[in-house]
Amino acid sequence: TDPGFVVRITQAGLDYAHQHGIAVLEKELAQLKLPDISGDFRIRHMARVHYELSRLDLRSFHLPYSRISLVPNVGLQVSISNAFADMDGNWRVKMHFIRDHGSFDLKVENVYIKISLKLGSDASGKPTIDTSDCSTRISKVRVHFSGKFGWLYNLFYNAVESRFRKTLESKVCESVASSVRSELQPYLHTLPVTARIDAMAGIDYALVAPPTATAQSLDVDLKGEFFSLAHRSTVPFPPLPLPLPPDHDRMVYFGASSYFFNTAGFAYHAAGVLAFDITASVIPKGIDFHLNTTTFSAFIPQLDRMYPDTPMKLRLSAASAPFLSISPGGLSLQPVVDVQAYAILPNASLAPLFLLSLVSNVSAVINVKSGHIVGSLAVGRYRGSHTGGCLGGWGEEVAALCSHSHCPNAHVLSLAARLEQGFPLPLPDRIQLSNILVRFHQNFLLLGADVHYQPR
Repeated sequence: TDPGFVVRITQAGLDYAHQHGIAVLEKELAQLKLPDISGDFRIRHMARVHYELSRLDLRSFHLPYSRISLVPNVGLQVSISNAFADMDGNWRVKMHFIRDHGSFDLKVENVYIKISLKLGSDASGKPTIDTSDCSTRISKVRVHFSGKFGWLYNLFYNAVESRFRKTLESKVCESVASSVRSELQPYLHTLPVTARIDAMAGIDYALVAPPTATAQSLDVDLKGEFFSLAHRSTVPFPPLPLPLPPDHDRMVYFGASSYFFNTAGFAYHAAGVLAFDITASVIPKGIDFHLNTTTFSAFIPQLDRMYPDTPMKLRLSAASAPFLSISPGGLSLQPVVDVQAYAILPNASLAPLFLLSLVSNVSAVINVKSGHIVGSLAVGRYRGSHTGGCLGGWGEEVAALCSHSHCPNAHVLSLAARLEQGFPLPLPDRIQLSNILVRFHQNFLLLGADVHYQPR
């Protein structure tokens, strides 16, 4: 399924996320709990020696060099090199009548960690991440024992070093997997699958496929579809291919296709809100126009004979959802608004008089503000055609009335009002956008931005 909306994270964006992820992992590793270590070994021509190492306290774990890389069609890989850690604890040794105990300091150097991250999506369309592979290699372990019998410590030094290396190597990968599950996965789940717009409509941002890693970026395909909250129905037109250009100057790019915007018009039309009534009370005072049959009888004489000096009402509605097009020149549409004229009878019932169709050229200016796509529409003069009687020049007069009032702009064309208020972009928690780029391409809008993460 072609997406209606695409999010592209470039290498610069991954590097920024990597910085915060490594900081979290460093804290997690510094809190590793290592089990007590004990063992026995026999010295040639001497007795058996029993040693115990307890209260192992990992004081720090530093990850000074690391990088994240894209593995095409697989996912992400994090490589950490030259990491080091400091630890202390207590020791106890027993051999025949010799008993001794004390403390020790341990330094772990030249630690290499390689982590493979697998990306996917769950049944609800949220992104998922997990460790598909992890390996740790420790090149150097140095232990310093404090005590009186230095020669004795040297006897089991190698055994202790080997045990520490194996224990720490396994614990590091356990901590990595735990950190991904407890920190990274829940954070990715803050990405909204659906975003409520107002009382009538929402946006479906569910993933339509697992994220795709290429040599340059990580692409996330989203449904990108508006829907009516009251009654969700199948959109009668398919999404078009959304080929994002190979731009990499920003950390993240958003591609919103014409399908994305047109489903907004379809959703509001399906919700029944693309309609508005004009009565005398909503006509601006500065317009010399009286909405009654006497005014229109100059062009339709039978109106005043049938309904003399009777107030009228104009009901504006969209016969179909407004269709928007995107090209390198910008975003535009030509909405068609039907105006049905009624006579308001003394008993408040309505008598139909004539039908007028209005059409105008509309263009849009788009920007991003506070994580929302916002914009404004420039509405040209309405042109009118009519049925149900000879209106002559009054078709254009009614069109001019609509051009200077609020009737179609904010009510019939609900997309215009929604653009002013904005549509939320699919962003996880505590992300702010800056350095915004807006470009129009054939059939889609491209937004680029750098990101800033605000920790709690």
